[in-house]
Amino acid sequence: MDAVNLIILIAGALLFASIVATQVSVRLGAPLLLVFLLLGMLAGEDGILRIQFNNPDIALLIGSVALVIILFDGGLRTHPERFRVALAPAAMLASVGVVLTCVITGLSAAWLFGLSWIEGLLLGAILGSTDAAAVFSIFQSQGLRIKERVAATLEIESGSNDPMAVMLTITLVSVLVEQQTGLDWSVGLVFLQQAIVGAAVGYLGGRGFVWTCRKLELHLAFFPLLAVSGSILVYGLTAQLGGSGFLAVYLMGYLVGNARLPQVVNILRVHDGLAWLSQIVMFLMLGMLMTPSALLDIAVPALILAGILIFVARPLAVFISLAPFRFPWRDQIFISWVGLRGAVPIVLALFPWIAGLENQQMYFEVAFFVVLVSLVLQGWTLLPFARKLGLEVPPEPEPNFRMSIERVGNRELLEVAAFEIDDDTPACDHHWDEISMTDPVEFIGLIRQGEWIRTISNPLLQAGDTVMVLARSADIVRISDVLASNGTGKRLTKKSFFGDFILNGDITLADLAGFYVLPEGDSHPEETIAELFVQQFRRRVVIGDHIVIGNLVFTAREVDESGKLKKVGVKAARG
Repeated sequence: MDAVNLIILIAGALLFASIVATQVSVRLGAPLLLVFLLLGMLAGEDGILRIQFNNPDIALLIGSVALVIILFDGGLRTHPERFRVALAPAAMLASVGVVLTCVITGLSAAWLFGLSWIEGLLLGAILGSTDAAAVFSIFQSQGLRIKERVAATLEIESGSNDPMAVMLTITLVSVLVEQQTGLDWSVGLVFLQQAIVGAAVGYLGGRGFVWTCRKLELHLAFFPLLAVSGSILVYGLTAQLGGSGFLAVYLMGYLVGNARLPQVVNILRVHDGLAWLSQIVMFLMLGMLMTPSALLDIAVPALILAGILIFVARPLAVFISLAPFRFPWRDQIFISWVGLRGAVPIVLALFPWIAGLENQQMYFEVAFFVVLVSLVLQGWTLLPFARKLGLEVPPEPEPNFRMSIERVGNRELLEVAAFEIDDDTPACDHHWDEISMTDPVEFIGLIRQGEWIRTISNPLLQAGDTVMVLARSADIVRISDVLASNGTGKRLTKKSFFGDFILNGDITLADLAGFYVLPEGDSHPEETIAELFVQQFRRRVVIGDHIVIGNLVFTAREVDESGKLKKVGVKAARG
């Protein structure tokens, strides 16, 4: 009993310390996952608490469940417009990019560590996946929002390249266990089976979960638990059928997150905390599993391998994979640098350990060392690098609080949203009846100086007020443009980014010439600004894309669902 109580005490202390340490991470700009990993190492065999944890089977079990929750959460938050913007390039990165990274890194590893070429490829496959969760946790903690094309590409790539790396790793481990000296067509069949079965079970699981949510009348608190159990069930079923459970879970999360379910908002809110808990537990555990002193023997070749991965393999994989899509060079450079390695390579390094392969410990140690280098070098430089390349865009206005309303007999999802009124809010110093909004919205309450004002029906909105409204979920974004703050005091505002003037995308160069001095060039006067953007980017335009005409910068400010440019901001180019 005393031993159990001691374990509970240590586990609680580590979790508490990890959460408190997030504040230190935010102030230092350090990746949160690096903090969790270091805390785990401090608690481990060579650390302060001297905890001896050397069980790869338990580590794989905990790591797999944690990854299921993280990938399911990632799928929940992937919106269809992300796929419309970046599905093709992200799919190339997650397939061709992972294979190229595996080959370049694997052959380098074989040379550095004296391995066979298949063993080297296994190490390359282990290191092949990126961790966008780590990237976006840094962005969120610093309040940074980057261009949608880049963000969508990284998000989809990370959700789909994890299954790709898992399939490559499992396939190569099987080859080495069977002591094959080469790769044949049967390897390709196994790989294809994992992809097809994973996609099929994930699709059926997602559809089945949505149908179940619509039929069951449970308390709202049970649906997040149902989602967790459903994702674990789908993962286990897929694995038993010989498919990629991680791919199935990500696809299931995508289908559930984009279904018109009133329970989704609550599922998302709870899963946010569960995903963070999973990352904390997983990195603490992986940190305790590693003996830091063992890293000294492989430090030099592992550091060289990390350099090859970061500065050679990842950039080549990105430039080759994105070549057909004509991404701007700034976008490609940043995507190359954001090949951040996280928990997945360390978890994958447990596979050869459990399989009892030769050099089993070396795989784990090298993967751990490379992840550490990636988190320190790339993780600490993401923010300044994104801003240096001009990929930051202003944050979108949004409610300070929102809550969905279910079972009110309405087919459309309704929400109660609360907005804190600031001096720069467009609706500030206006009566409610004076506010012009095209979308239906009902005023339901006002909180002023901490008091709920119940008798007022047409309030004068003042700075410091909190106004509550009832509206359709689909209209919240447009309503936020009027009732939310525009971001005065933030590093980047819409005014500083887009400029003072807004024009429609269908305005022609001939019309512009009546207001601005435009250079004489090859463009035709009847061409519109929207057409010029299409010519420049040859793909869907996203908010933040910009072109320069003479001494004017035109920046995409509003884009419709089909990718057509609706409005642009205009400002003078810097001299």
